[in-house]
Amino acid sequence: MTTPAPAPMLTPDTRDWLTASGFTVKDEALWLAALTHGSTGAKSDYQRLEFLGDRVLGLTIADWLFERNPGAEGQLAQRLNALVSKSNCAAVASGLGASEHILLGKQARDDGAAKSTNVLGDITESLLGANFLDAGFDATRALIHELWADQMDGDTGRSKHPKSALQEWAAGNQRRGPVYELVDRSGPDHALQFTVRVTVPKVGQAEATSGSKREAETAAAKAFMERFG
Repeated sequence: MTTPAPAPMLTPDTRDWLTASGFTVKDEALWLAALTHGSTGAKSDYQRLEFLGDRVLGLTIADWLFERNPGAEGQLAQRLNALVSKSNCAAVASGLGASEHILLGKQARDDGAAKSTNVLGDITESLLGANFLDAGFDATRALIHELWADQMDGDTGRSKHPKSALQEWAAGNQRRGPVYELVDRSGPDHALQFTVRVTVPKVGQAEATSGSKREAETAAAKAFMERFG
């Protein structure tokens, strides 16, 4: 009779890192999946946990904003979008030192996926999803409050969104509204780069590149306002 291969386990260093970062580690297979990128070819990767963690994070931040901020719905939505953005989630993962613990295929690692904004952002959400399953909502909410405290107290999302600012600037100067165009999409799936051009007719245009189309549009609008606003 063939003896089944032992189930993959977290390394002691990774388990210690997770615990020191505030996560509750019970089911090691769950946490192994949370740190596994699809490029490894493993049966379980972080995609499903990322989906779950994204919702847990969104609900927690929305509730937190509602409690702390008396602003109108538009102001709350502006801050929410900024606080849960891929780039902000990536900053959280980077601050925790997650890059050293992500399991990647050789090519993805060689391509720098461990420090990719997209991958780091996804990892943050997958870890929150794993924590929700292993420790419950209350513990995960408390952890999010700890990890996002500086951003919540700081200026993240407080200023007007660049795309809204550009739209209002165009209207105020009696110009047609800005037009966004995707001009390039490149790189491997785990490190896609999008280049967007924004044009205000009879004024000018600006381009920017980022790890998501939405963030590239935002950066292009900001670049336009810095140049023409």
